[in-house]
Amino acid sequence: MRITQRVKKILSFYESDNPGTKSNLSKFLMHGKLAGSGKLMILAVDQGFEHGPDRSFASNPDSLHPHFHYQMAIDARLSGYAAPLGWLEAGADSFAGAVPTILKMNSSNCLLGKNNIPDQAVTATVQDALRLGCSAIGFTIYPGSDASLEMFEEIRELSLEAKACGLAVIIWSYARGSLSKEGETAIDVISYGAHMAALLGAHVIKVKLPSAHLEIPAAKTNYQKYGIKIDTMADRVRHVVDCCFKGRRMVIFSGGESKDIKDVLDDGRAIQAGGGYGSIIGRNCFQRPRDEAMNMLKDLAEIYRK
Repeated sequence: MRITQRVKKILSFYESDNPGTKSNLSKFLMHGKLAGSGKLMILAVDQGFEHGPDRSFASNPDSLHPHFHYQMAIDARLSGYAAPLGWLEAGADSFAGAVPTILKMNSSNCLLGKNNIPDQAVTATVQDALRLGCSAIGFTIYPGSDASLEMFEEIRELSLEAKACGLAVIIWSYARGSLSKEGETAIDVISYGAHMAALLGAHVIKVKLPSAHLEIPAAKTNYQKYGIKIDTMADRVRHVVDCCFKGRRMVIFSGGESKDIKDVLDDGRAIQAGGGYGSIIGRNCFQRPRDEAMNMLKDLAEIYRK
């Protein structure tokens, strides 16, 4: 596999990492339709834990089979596939080496009481990731939650172990807690959460696409004082990327809840225009008929290759 100059440049941003970790990062960057472009498209299937099987998979019963998701990632020639322990174990042998995988290390569920502090349980180990042949671990943090400091300490320990074993680290950064619902996707909150993930040592950072809303009064003052552009989605994506060490950490954006294909592709165009590194997408794939999802992923890859 000949690594492109673009990928070599991205790998050079990770100055402290060992050859094993850089090799695993290159597996994602040099796999599938976007190989060598510096962009990523990753299928993430952790919604069953978060929302339950009926809400997640009833619209497409075939997606209850663990091989369905592996096969979709392979056939669509995506950069990688992320899932909790059980999903990966149920197809690890059949699809060994066919697509780079990410073990999602923590999860929550929607049966918890509404008064519970937003948090996630650690549900897997770095040894599980090695046993299953994964190239990375994935971990969610909830900036703004009263449990966030403990989550930071958890990923500190898991990240140290993963990097020592040559694995890459991907952090899902989703604001929760003492924010308004609108504030969870506000540009100042999203950029802050992404910056936290970079400071915690993430190689790849996953965040939601930000709105133009400003939640934090002190931050709003600086957006206005220094003329930070947030008018368009591309502007907001560019600002989030800048907040991750001026683009020296890969930032990919969540597809979110199921939406029209046009909206998915418009999001992709904004991510591309703003200098984002790509998409991590789940429900917008497996909740659709397979042929429709495959065509959508093909069109999205074409956007990112431009």
